[in-house]
Amino acid sequence: MKKNNPKTIKAWAMYDWANSVYSLVITSAIFPVFYSEIMTDKAGNSISVLGLKPESAINLSLAISFGIVIFLSPILSSIADTIGNKMKFLKIFCYTGAISCIMLFFFFNENWVILGLFFNISASVGFWGSLVFYNSYLPDIASDENMDKVSAKGFITGYIGSVILLTTCLALIMFLPKMLASNTNEVGKITNLITRVCFLLTGIWWVGFAQITFKTLPSFAIKKKIPNKIVKNSFQELQKVMKQVFAIPNLKIFLGSFFFYSFGMQTIFLMAAVFGEKEIGLPTEKLILTILLIQIEAILGAWIFSKLSNKIGNRNTILVGIFVWIIVCYLGYIIQKQEWLFYTIAALVGLVMGGIQALSRSTYGKLLPKTQDNTIFFSFYDIFEKLALFCGLITFFMFTQFGEGMKQAVLAMGFSFLISFIIMLFLKKKQLISNNEI
Repeated sequence: MKKNNPKTIKAWAMYDWANSVYSLVITSAIFPVFYSEIMTDKAGNSISVLGLKPESAINLSLAISFGIVIFLSPILSSIADTIGNKMKFLKIFCYTGAISCIMLFFFFNENWVILGLFFNISASVGFWGSLVFYNSYLPDIASDENMDKVSAKGFITGYIGSVILLTTCLALIMFLPKMLASNTNEVGKITNLITRVCFLLTGIWWVGFAQITFKTLPSFAIKKKIPNKIVKNSFQELQKVMKQVFAIPNLKIFLGSFFFYSFGMQTIFLMAAVFGEKEIGLPTEKLILTILLIQIEAILGAWIFSKLSNKIGNRNTILVGIFVWIIVCYLGYIIQKQEWLFYTIAALVGLVMGGIQALSRSTYGKLLPKTQDNTIFFSFYDIFEKLALFCGLITFFMFTQFGEGMKQAVLAMGFSFLISFIIMLFLKKKQLISNNEI
């Protein structure tokens, strides 16, 4: 297909607009805070879930979802490359995630926590599973010299869309209950209902705007039969890809660094709201507003990092971002109950979060060998990212469940960023395959 087509790129970026609301409303802002409130009794004590602390339980549920995606990704990517119809699988995961968000509407008290955690798992599988196929379109629609710009466009579009919905949800939660309630006792019940309506809106937004992407992007269907031993073949194919990837020194170094900064970065972002509630004691409104400001700042961060990469190259720009993350982890470890320091940390996170995500995707695309089977290569990239997330969440789970608190886990994330920084120093600035500065 023709690359750098504005219509195609816009349609591709619209899937970021569609699905980023899940990442913000469900995993980062409203659902974690709602879950934490539901799982706290009137005396302020946490309600255990199958013998686990509630923060450990939600952490473990996300880890389970990443384990599922890690197993499914190579199989489905192999099928997609075999029959050529990666659009079909993008739709399947999209609908799975969106419907799961809608079903979270029925999680209204602690008696339904297992249902809530189940749909939290399936929504996560739908979101992250769809990204395997969504990301694999990037080399198909953008040339090497435009890949950074297009990747950043996707993230910026997603941040804008998610901020719009989160702002709407926040306004509904903050003002509507007081307007509808006839007395103080009804405010809590109406707030609970409005919050669950926000989960409903998230699923509808996701599946609704995704139709723009589905109508425009090609499926690349070539009507081949799926081999009988597709599971075995898919892991054999993944093993071949791994050998190809690790045969390219720059790609091997990049993925090593990528693993360790993904280990820390994504885990911290997923646990940010729970950290603010448990360690700082911030009320719901301040937590959601903080996450909202992180997203708004991330729009600026993605744009700044895209521009900075043109000046100093992808490698040096990512190094700057990793260094900022090291500072974030140190501040997170020493923080006590200072709200101003939590907001400072949030500001730093927002600045580097979007920038590093966008550059990671485009840098990997630049370093890839020339191939038509982009799905399986991006499956390997996504498996690496999910494996890092899985390890990060399990680390967080161990510290929160058996340790003294979440600060120790944040310190562990800091060491992962330090390892990542050192590895990234060995990445060569010039990549001969794409002839672009990395």
